[in-house]
Amino acid sequence: MYRKNKRPTKTMASQLKRRPQQTPDLSTPLYPRLEENLTAIKQTLGNPQDLIVRTFSIDNTSLTCAVVCFDGLVDSDLINDKVVKHIQLTLPASGKKLPPPGEEMLTFLLREVLSTIEVKLESTFEAMYDRVLAGDTALFVDGTAQTIVIDSRGWQTRTIDEPVSEGLVRGPREGFTENIRDNTMLVRRRVRDVQLRFDTMNVGRRSKTDLIIAYMQDIANPALVQEVKRRLATIDVDEVEESGFIEQWIEDDFLSPFPQCQVTERPDKVASALFQGRVAILLDGTPMGLIVPVTFSMLLHSPEDFYERWIVGTLARLLRYVAAFLAVFSPALYVALVTYHPGLIPSDLAFSIAATREGVPFPAFVEALLMVATMELLQEAGLRLPKPIGQTVGIVGGLVIGESAVSAGLVSPVMVIVVALTAIASFAIPAYNLALTFRMIRFVVMFAAAIFGLYGVVLMFVAIFIHLANLTSLGVPYLTPFAPQLLNDWKDLLLRAPVTFMRKRPETGQPKDHIRMKTEDAP
Repeated sequence: MYRKNKRPTKTMASQLKRRPQQTPDLSTPLYPRLEENLTAIKQTLGNPQDLIVRTFSIDNTSLTCAVVCFDGLVDSDLINDKVVKHIQLTLPASGKKLPPPGEEMLTFLLREVLSTIEVKLESTFEAMYDRVLAGDTALFVDGTAQTIVIDSRGWQTRTIDEPVSEGLVRGPREGFTENIRDNTMLVRRRVRDVQLRFDTMNVGRRSKTDLIIAYMQDIANPALVQEVKRRLATIDVDEVEESGFIEQWIEDDFLSPFPQCQVTERPDKVASALFQGRVAILLDGTPMGLIVPVTFSMLLHSPEDFYERWIVGTLARLLRYVAAFLAVFSPALYVALVTYHPGLIPSDLAFSIAATREGVPFPAFVEALLMVATMELLQEAGLRLPKPIGQTVGIVGGLVIGESAVSAGLVSPVMVIVVALTAIASFAIPAYNLALTFRMIRFVVMFAAAIFGLYGVVLMFVAIFIHLANLTSLGVPYLTPFAPQLLNDWKDLLLRAPVTFMRKRPETGQPKDHIRMKTEDAP
């Protein structure tokens, strides 16, 4: 039989309470003796299993060295071939006279021995830990109170693949990955300009996640860049795991359901935003980048609008605006018209709807609420299940439940059509976070329609736009260029004008350089 664990006595509890917390002082300078440094590292890190400490000496000398790194984070072949082998074998075979331990020895190793590209000297435990925990390797030499930190990051990463949430028929198939260096490479391939800037900072007191602020120095408004950096500098938490945390931290109004940052995993969209004078935020460990500032109209635009001819892009854009309206208001309009205003429906259609609703035991609002909630459950289940099963659940579940509900007389066929139209309209929204907002607002508008009829729908329509008119993104009005009116930006608003007509950059972010098309007759 298992014995029950005894509760700690008062004496034991008092001893545990009095035991001091041994928090290492990371700002301590490195020790000259190698053994002291290695002992301090093992004690601070808890001597984990994945910690590699390789001690070796140079042939025919008494000089002792050591490399410290973490298994799985470094490229072991690089450390063996470019560091250990060079010091142990290549250096003695060269016949060069070794300088005494100290700064001269470190300078000699940096200039004459190590063949890696990125190396740096560090003199404190804190700086050394930051680099080693990020995947670098620390090289210690006995008798020297400094360490050489070598860039040796080589962990496994996901290959560059097609974006999952932003599919296109015509356009690049490359998407961001969880490796921030892959993401900066994808952006730099598209922006081959000396004015491109990648400002790096760490967020999270303990996670110390790498974050990059990307912008074009000669295009982006300096005030915008400084405001982004100021808001990011206020982040003071233990960990930042995903860009969604950054989005919630820097947004202007956290109570608003509307997204105030544009989320994307497409490098071509980021490059286009940089050329418009906006700022991109890339976080290590997530394929989702952020673009600020953003307006309501930008969330309804797609890169494919510019990859196709302007007539096709304009038609697709107008359809998205119609889809946005249907995604929010179509169930509410059905409830309002059937419950309060059947006289506004054409007579033949009204008689048809009344005939299909004969025998339905619920009022129109309850009927719509049940069907819309069921649709939301199917969408959520399809996302959480494995991909092949999720698609099957979404399609088969919708058909089976809809047909069964109509056959059982719980809902009318017209209600099934309205819900299906609402779902299709939601899927046409390019920005997933905006589609989530529409899904939430849809229920509020339905309640207003059930209480006040069409008056409630109109009141909610006005309330939504009053909120949007007062909302800002990094200080930029959310309804720009509708309000305030920027007529130059209307060329890329509801209509997508021909490329030759859009000679100026959008005025939304107030860029320094307004001209993006150099022509003889450009204003």
